[in-house]
Amino acid sequence: MVRHCKLAAAPQIGEASKMIMPETTQGLSAAEAARRLATYGYNELPHPDRRNFVRIAFEVVRQPMFALLLGGGVIYLLLGEAIDAVVLLIFATLSVSISIVQESRSERVLEALRNLASPRAIVLRDGRRIRIPGREVVPGDVIVLAEGDRVPADAILTDGHDLLVDESLLTGESVPVRKRPAPEPAPPRAPPGGDDLPFVFAGTLVSRGSGTACVTATGLRSEMGKIGQALRTITLEQPRLQTQLGWLVRDFALLGLAVSALAVLLFGILRGSWLKAALGGIAIGMSVMPEEVPLVLAVFMAMGAWRISRARVLTRRAAAIETLGSATVLCTDKTGTLTENRMRVELVATDRGIWRRNDAEPPPNIQNVLSAALGASAALPTDPMDRAIHEAAAAGETAAPRRLLQSYGIRPDLFATTNIWSEKDGVAVTAYAKGAPETIAELCRLPEEGRAALLRQVDKFAAQGVRLLAVAKTAFVPAADGLPSSPRDIPFAYMGLVGFADPLRANVPAAVRECGTAGIRVVMITGDYPATARAIAAQAGIDGSEVLSGDDLDALSDADLAEKMKSISVFARIRPRQKLRIVEALKTDGEIVAMTGDGVNDAPAMKAAHIGIAMGGRGTDVAREAAALVLLDDDFASIVTTIRLGRRIYDNLRKAIQYIVAVHVPIAGLALLPFLFGLPLMLMPVQIALLEMVIDPACSVVFESETEETAVMRRPPRNPATPALPGATALWAALQGLAALAAVGLALFLGARVGMAEADLRAFVFTTLVLMNIGLILVNRSFKSSLADAFLRPNRALWALVSAVLLVLAVALYWTPAQNLFHFGPLHLDDLSVCLAAGAALIGFLEIGKRLRRGPDG
Repeated sequence: MVRHCKLAAAPQIGEASKMIMPETTQGLSAAEAARRLATYGYNELPHPDRRNFVRIAFEVVRQPMFALLLGGGVIYLLLGEAIDAVVLLIFATLSVSISIVQESRSERVLEALRNLASPRAIVLRDGRRIRIPGREVVPGDVIVLAEGDRVPADAILTDGHDLLVDESLLTGESVPVRKRPAPEPAPPRAPPGGDDLPFVFAGTLVSRGSGTACVTATGLRSEMGKIGQALRTITLEQPRLQTQLGWLVRDFALLGLAVSALAVLLFGILRGSWLKAALGGIAIGMSVMPEEVPLVLAVFMAMGAWRISRARVLTRRAAAIETLGSATVLCTDKTGTLTENRMRVELVATDRGIWRRNDAEPPPNIQNVLSAALGASAALPTDPMDRAIHEAAAAGETAAPRRLLQSYGIRPDLFATTNIWSEKDGVAVTAYAKGAPETIAELCRLPEEGRAALLRQVDKFAAQGVRLLAVAKTAFVPAADGLPSSPRDIPFAYMGLVGFADPLRANVPAAVRECGTAGIRVVMITGDYPATARAIAAQAGIDGSEVLSGDDLDALSDADLAEKMKSISVFARIRPRQKLRIVEALKTDGEIVAMTGDGVNDAPAMKAAHIGIAMGGRGTDVAREAAALVLLDDDFASIVTTIRLGRRIYDNLRKAIQYIVAVHVPIAGLALLPFLFGLPLMLMPVQIALLEMVIDPACSVVFESETEETAVMRRPPRNPATPALPGATALWAALQGLAALAAVGLALFLGARVGMAEADLRAFVFTTLVLMNIGLILVNRSFKSSLADAFLRPNRALWALVSAVLLVLAVALYWTPAQNLFHFGPLHLDDLSVCLAAGAALIGFLEIGKRLRRGPDG
């Protein structure tokens, strides 16, 4: 019967580990498990503060533009214009709805991270083994562990057979540690690391063996959870872009408030109509205020995260999208990112020759080495090298030994695995060992010259990018008192070397070259030997002329390391804790660093980097919590694609902001000119609200959908200190707006001079303004492309918007109920031709100006 456990009573949070008592049971009942789940919560890191629908809606309706729209609606009611008031409220509702939908989409994108495949767990419930989501494991559960499983929670081992657990995610030590069932009474809780302890920890991996364990801590109370909680206490900076654009919204809002108040005062005193004065003041406030900026940021970040997710990358923090365009160094590990993480046997070497994968069928002496390697491997392989050996043995029809009697796992002082198998006679046994060449040389008691020759051979193959394991074998009759207690007591005979290769991903060299043209240096960090690292770097196109090992790195001061970082792009035999030093050294030199990682001990380095990138395929929840991006397929090319998308998103965001500044100039001018020259008010809140229905989709959806600039990956990274709206860009946007204002103002004064009726003049001026708006959209589609490109570049959202705008404008101008609603008169054909000519003239003038500019700043 399996020893099991229970909680003596429902403990307070954090006390579960102190109250475990051994017992013989059939596991928790379903009812008890549900009760404990309610008591302790789900076995996961807590969700960050999420904005639900109500919170998003509350934040949107607090925006000043919504207040202005409501104020305009109230004044229309006081003036007896009920239809105008209703229409304005409808526009307000539409504006709020657009914002809520877009920001809710952003929240859903972030929440998608929580749906990454979480580990499953096998538990005993009501006397039956069942598989449940790892998040539903509770303290007191009995979990069943098997080779290849990830431990779902901290637990104490109650039964086990030859159990080895890889705790490198918590300790950084790559060698699995041996676990033994807990004696009675159970020993005091111990931290991760060390052999022969009964404690297993969430997130660690069972390398060999099987067992059952009683859960003692879940969620934040586990060792992994404590690290995750510590990481969550680090305050994240506000996105730089949001900070930079804060002044734009704030200062324009203050300017609009001041101008509106002055206009209301002057209109009320000079014309005596305070309600109309308030209406005009609201119109000026709406025209000046760049309320689209928060919406644009929300839309671009949400849609940017969606576009990046299509490249198999999930965005955890929107700030990473804007930082991607500034990255100057991309630190990546080798296995599974640059390579396929699919080990295969590349060669077998013996004293009598070398067999390579592409050669003919291996001869008998090579088959013997493969058979010995198979005997030293796990029967059900999870380790990539064990799987590769099984595949090679299956291809060569090599038979596995008969019955496993004893296994010896890897130990810190013995980097080899050993299996002892029975023979047919039931008396003799055969022992097989494989491991690090120097360890197998020790077990085989090779003479000094034999050991030196073996290591020279290893170095030669390692320089070709091959990872080597040595293989040994012996047959013997065990002593009467049983099998040896250690592989060192077994007289092994050396068989040969098995070389493994993890193929480079086919798209990596092209991606590395693209990084080079984009001014991004690729730095490879691996735990492999220097010779292997240098060979893989050469295949990938990374400069491996100089390689720095982990031991050499530890010998350097921070200042010396920072100096070395300027010329070294390949690091070998690196431990997780050393990655943080590498990141800090790069940052000291002024680099903008993107850093990949998969383990808990990678989290500090990813947190310190400007852009942390977690491996979604093989990474941990804590690594994901520390990261800004999650790479779902662990593919290096996806990172490069993400950088390309990040640059595109930021470019399009700047185009949208440039357009926002430009388009508000003629609107504000047209709202203000009648006050200054005693003309009828051309823009009331209802007309400006109609314009906002054009501006909002244009600056968000249309510009977000724009394709990338042709040279997006042929220019250096953007300086992160460069503002989103540099001085030259702001000046260019203002000039665009002034040119549009000149055209609209000219239409206003010409129409007034020829004695147009107020409704006809308003229709004439408004049509000119709408066409100016379309012209500004076309001009700002690209930093450098020609006018022809502006019409030919694909963007379905743009032409859908233009078509809808022209249709609505036609209805407003020629449908009588709409004419009355917007206070328009009919626009005659000759007047329409003047409006079209003004729009064409604006586009031509601005295209000439764009050709004289150098393109995007920074």
